[in-house]
Amino acid sequence: MIGGDSTEPEPGKDWAAFQYEIYLNGMTGAVPRLPADLTRLEELAEARLGPGPVGYVAGSAGGGSTERANRAALDRHRIVPRMLRDVRRRNLSVELFGTRLPAPLALAPIGVLSIMHPDAECAAARAAAAQGVPFILSSASSTPMERVAEAMGDGERWFQLYWGKDREVTRSFLSRAKSCGFTALVVTLDTPLLAWRPRDLDQAYLPFLHGVGTANYFTDPAFQAGLAKPVHEDRDAAVLRFVQLFGDPGKTWEDLVFLREHWDGPIVLKGVLHPDDARRAADAGMDGVVVSNHGGRQVGGSIGAADALPGVVAAVGDRLAVLFDSGVRTGDDVFKALALGARAVLLGRPYAYGLGLDGQPGVEHVIRALLAEFELTLALSGHTDAAGLTPEALG
Repeated sequence: MIGGDSTEPEPGKDWAAFQYEIYLNGMTGAVPRLPADLTRLEELAEARLGPGPVGYVAGSAGGGSTERANRAALDRHRIVPRMLRDVRRRNLSVELFGTRLPAPLALAPIGVLSIMHPDAECAAARAAAAQGVPFILSSASSTPMERVAEAMGDGERWFQLYWGKDREVTRSFLSRAKSCGFTALVVTLDTPLLAWRPRDLDQAYLPFLHGVGTANYFTDPAFQAGLAKPVHEDRDAAVLRFVQLFGDPGKTWEDLVFLREHWDGPIVLKGVLHPDDARRAADAGMDGVVVSNHGGRQVGGSIGAADALPGVVAAVGDRLAVLFDSGVRTGDDVFKALALGARAVLLGRPYAYGLGLDGQPGVEHVIRALLAEFELTLALSGHTDAAGLTPEALG
């Protein structure tokens, strides 16, 4: 390795070596197709992709105050580097739900990825598998779960459930996901209804009404059983049925019993911001929560996710796995989330932009750049173990 000790850290992967790969490629005149600064991806996507698709990914609820709060909450915390510590050997690996992962990162569930790139979820899933990080497939994907599972081979995969009105469809989804090798169930709680999203409304752009993001439903036998005609014979009727059953504002904590009865693996509740909700999740026998406000896409004026994280960790961090998303853009964001008590982070919009700009290689670039920056931030701050960060690392 140029500029440092070449000893391979054990048992972790040397993510930081990505920077030297880039520099060495530069000796032949090659430069990366995407920027090393992942905060620039949204601007590039805005310039190169259509306003509807970019607005759907980038847009937020209301005036965008929650998305801004997510960034402000992370930015308020500052890292306090420590000197003269031996940081030659770093370990980014973490254990989640009985599986050792090479880094505290998973790709968050994002639906309708075909609006960003024709290879859609399969490209993102292959990228995640190639880098060894979990891919969380959205219920609202453009590609049936069976095809995504095939695309990523033995890669770690979790299934995200939008918990709709039809129990038979839910039961069928869970059965299919288990058969496809999805190991954890991530249940999104914060979307019983779609929020007021001005960027989508201004474009009158909702992909689902065009049958995009409905692949898991249109290929599902329980969903098909509720149709008078096959999907290909009356697509409008299939879209209408999807819209009617997609969300369920009547769900309560008592309904979690149904999920536990039909899923024998880890269950993670996504969208938890209040400590009392985290306690209820633990009391209900859940295995984890994701502290998340859906990237600011559901409730305008909501608390920033990083502001909510310490309270949730204090409430249940000793009982279940606390994960984090909403606002993560850089390696130092990952550092801060872990120092505040998260065991891992979910990355959303940046990988969707990478997909839109460069397909599978774009997603891999985003994963590698984020984790290289995180590993370097970890080491340069005087730390070697991602799982060992505490609030003392922050000022």
